[in-house]
Amino acid sequence: MMSSKCSDCSSSGEQLSKEEDKNVSSTPTPPHVLILPFPLQGHIVPFLKLTELLCLAGLNVTLLNTEQIHSRLLQHSDVKACFARFPGFRMEAISDGRSLSDPPPTVYQLEEELGLLNSITKPVFKEALVSGRVVSGGMPPLTCIIGDALLNFAMEVANELEIPFFAFHVLNAATIWLVFSFPDLVDAGKFPFIGDEDDKIDCVKGLEGILRIKDIPMGEEDKGVGTLVSVLIQSCKADAVIFNTFDDLEGAVLSHMRLKYPNTYAVGPVHMHVRSRLSREPSERRQSVSSANIWQEDRSCMSWLDSQPSKSVVYVSFGSLTILKKDEFLELWHGLVHSGKRFLWVMRPNLVEGLDWDDQQPTKLVEEVGEGRTYVVRWAPQEEVLGHPATGSFVTQCGWNSVLEAIVAGVPMICWPYWGEQSLNSRFVSELYKVGVFMKDNDGLDRGTIATTVNEVMELRKGGLMESAAKMATLAKKAVGEGGSSYNDLDRLLDRIRLMAFKTPAKDYSY
Repeated sequence: MMSSKCSDCSSSGEQLSKEEDKNVSSTPTPPHVLILPFPLQGHIVPFLKLTELLCLAGLNVTLLNTEQIHSRLLQHSDVKACFARFPGFRMEAISDGRSLSDPPPTVYQLEEELGLLNSITKPVFKEALVSGRVVSGGMPPLTCIIGDALLNFAMEVANELEIPFFAFHVLNAATIWLVFSFPDLVDAGKFPFIGDEDDKIDCVKGLEGILRIKDIPMGEEDKGVGTLVSVLIQSCKADAVIFNTFDDLEGAVLSHMRLKYPNTYAVGPVHMHVRSRLSREPSERRQSVSSANIWQEDRSCMSWLDSQPSKSVVYVSFGSLTILKKDEFLELWHGLVHSGKRFLWVMRPNLVEGLDWDDQQPTKLVEEVGEGRTYVVRWAPQEEVLGHPATGSFVTQCGWNSVLEAIVAGVPMICWPYWGEQSLNSRFVSELYKVGVFMKDNDGLDRGTIATTVNEVMELRKGGLMESAAKMATLAKKAVGEGGSSYNDLDRLLDRIRLMAFKTPAKDYSY
């Protein structure tokens, strides 16, 4: 069960009882939140948006990254410039054993990264807290830590030092609810699941009639999924859990989650939530993080999009972890070419096994298409690309960030899940939300099928998919607007943090 070190509250004006008042300092301590993301691109982006929301609310925030991520953010993003307007914001770095010149870990190195974090970063993290380095420079004592749900070591250190720990999940609530349900399912003799991979699973509350056996993110030990699941299960012990989602998207699951874990907050989509809160700020405070990348963006693609007709471009990006086999890449490429549609492809350096930017093949492939129908970049400003009038669909691995960004932009998706929870995400996109189609199956794909699927989304089903996508975008906007579910949950979270700072005297962690 989730720990209850700090009771929840429903409003900032909550009155303290006489018993509680005895422990309250006469001078309230300003809230100070330590933000600790997992060192991957897909985790950094939502964490930075959550950080921005906390800063906009007037909280003191220290963003603590690994040295490699810290260096890459300073080099490739505008984070430092954007957050300079917040006097209570600081950036710090600690080691995870990787050199600054190392590339970010791949999907095959996640278990290795978890090992480095536990063996190297954990003692450094504890020392930073105990020594006071995190609260130096005039910062008030820590009120709580909002850490990545994968960072069990941080929760262990926080518990030892009696600092409240809130787990922020960058996956959707359905996946985490499924993971949290595993121990109960095992005890009831219902897991492992037995049957055909297409059989439905009806024993997970809130997901009845949706889950199939093959949607369960287990059995992929070569990519570390089993390890990640075992780590995520531990995050239910946090003092609170925070999700980048909203009630109109995952209401059934969130209802069950809140019954078992009352301190659950759904505050997403966080990138749109930032926009919504900024719209209420004075003009001089409306600058937001436009780039939160650990790779250099190539903004030339935006000029290319400017020259394309409305809703005519297929945007192709498989996120920061997907690794395609060379034959998969070639089938996808030629399928897009055969579709006759314009397309913008993000081809980061390690996307395709055996194919790199030093190889001339990507250049030759682009030249073969001709007529300016395609454009290739190493990394793109994805939010802007999806929001561009020329973008008509999105070929995606269905990572949760990408799904939310497409929903907010009202862009239909062509789902090509790669690993982990992405198969489940693609099911939601295609069958529940009806804002996309599922393209990948166990038999693989040929270029003809790919071309047919692209034309289905861009032509045959364009009207219906666009209509559904527009409805979902409206619901997302409603959630983060004043009085919306995510708006209210963020206010609840902020109230709780403020009350914790008010009730908790400053602590000395040194000994």
